[in-house]
Amino acid sequence: MLTDLRSALRPSLALLAAFTLLLGLAYPLAMTGIAQGLLPAKANGSLITENGTIIGSALIGQDFSAAGYFHPRPSAAGKGYDGTSSSGSNLGPGSKDLADRIAKSVADLRKDGVKGEIPVDLVTTSGSGLDPDISPEAARLQVPRVAKARGLDPAEAAALVEAQVQPPLLGMLGEPRVNVLAINRELARISAPKAAKPPA
Repeated sequence: MLTDLRSALRPSLALLAAFTLLLGLAYPLAMTGIAQGLLPAKANGSLITENGTIIGSALIGQDFSAAGYFHPRPSAAGKGYDGTSSSGSNLGPGSKDLADRIAKSVADLRKDGVKGEIPVDLVTTSGSGLDPDISPEAARLQVPRVAKARGLDPAEAAALVEAQVQPPLLGMLGEPRVNVLAINRELARISAPKAAKPPA
C-alpha cells in the first residue's frame, strides 16, 4: 500500500511543480514582458507626469473641490480616491444614509447655483470609488461655476468641455466621458483662478 501511495504521489508532485513554474512564474513573466514591450504606459498604471513629477493616473480620480476646477463624482474609497481602499459605499437604494448623502450633495450643488436636472454621477459614488471620469452633462453643468471662479468667458469653458469629451470605445462600448484630471490640467494651462478680494 505504501508503494502504491508513493507511485501515486510522485507524478502528482511533479505535475504540481511543473504547473507552479509554468503558470505561477513563466506565464506571468511572459505577460509582463509583452505588456511592457507593447503598452509600457498602460502597464505601469497610465501615470501622468508634469515637469518630471507624477501628478496622478488617468485611471484614478482625484478630489478637486475648489470652485475653479471641475469636480469629480463623489468617492467612497477610504477618505476619498484612496487606491488602497477601493470600494463603493455598499448602501442599498432603500438606505436612509444614502438618501441623506445624495440630498446633501444636491443641496450643495444648488448652493453653487446649479439649476435644472442634476446628472446622477455628480451625486452618487462609483463601484470602485476611483472613477476618474464624469459624464459630459456633469462637466457642462459645472461650466458657469468654473468660468466665474477663473474669470473665463463661459463659452470658452464650454468649448473646453466639448474638446475633452471622449467617445465610447470603438463608438459603441461604454458612454461618452470627460477625464477630470485631464480637463483640469488643460484648465490650469489656459487660465488661473481669480484672486480672492481682500476683506474690506
